[in-house]
Amino acid sequence: MSNLEQIHLSQRLATVAQHIQQGDRIADIGSDHAYLPIALVQSGRIPAAVAGEVVPGPFHLAEEHVAQYGLAAQIKVRLADGLAAIKPADRITAVTIAGMGGTLIHDILEAGYQQHLRGTERLILQPNVGENRVREWLLAHQYAITAEEILEEDQHIYEVIAAAPSAAPVHYDEADLYFGPFLRQHPHNSVFQAKWQDRLQREQRVLRELQKAQEVPTAKAAQHQHLVAMIEEVVE
Repeated sequence: MSNLEQIHLSQRLATVAQHIQQGDRIADIGSDHAYLPIALVQSGRIPAAVAGEVVPGPFHLAEEHVAQYGLAAQIKVRLADGLAAIKPADRITAVTIAGMGGTLIHDILEAGYQQHLRGTERLILQPNVGENRVREWLLAHQYAITAEEILEEDQHIYEVIAAAPSAAPVHYDEADLYFGPFLRQHPHNSVFQAKWQDRLQREQRVLRELQKAQEVPTAKAAQHQHLVAMIEEVVE
């Protein structure tokens, strides 16, 4: 396959790619088919990348794709757990983790950031669910969120969170962690509304079921009631 044939990214991955700067050296963790690094190198946006994959099947697929596009010199495909795919010689400037649950992204960052990050890399993260867990990690480690996107593709709603290390103290309140400090500034966005209206209905159903129980689990009910109240503040 010629390296002149441009790879086509999904809307989700294209949105992640928008947050990569000219000249970045990226580590794409959980790279799957290595579509993102291939597209970014092809376009001339980045000179080099690491594609990390912990599962042998997707690792070999990524290797094959990179070779097919003639990019083995620019994209290093590594079988490794999380951030362990990154080596100091890679001089990585941005890390992308896309298409996983927020708790898994949180755990990948927590497990590897001290050993494998220099503390200067930007992070572009795309959790499928549990976005608050990602923001909690960023807050705890003094990363400032610099941009957020919300999009719908194939009947799924995705958020993209870009962040950078901050010398100044980072503060986010509970609503920021759940809804996103940037996204909640635009509450009339139709995708934002669709996401949280659906979540509100689900939380209300859970609450009704809890209240029907012979012994109402008070703490759990209070937790769901609090979340319902928060969501009601943002939905129309």
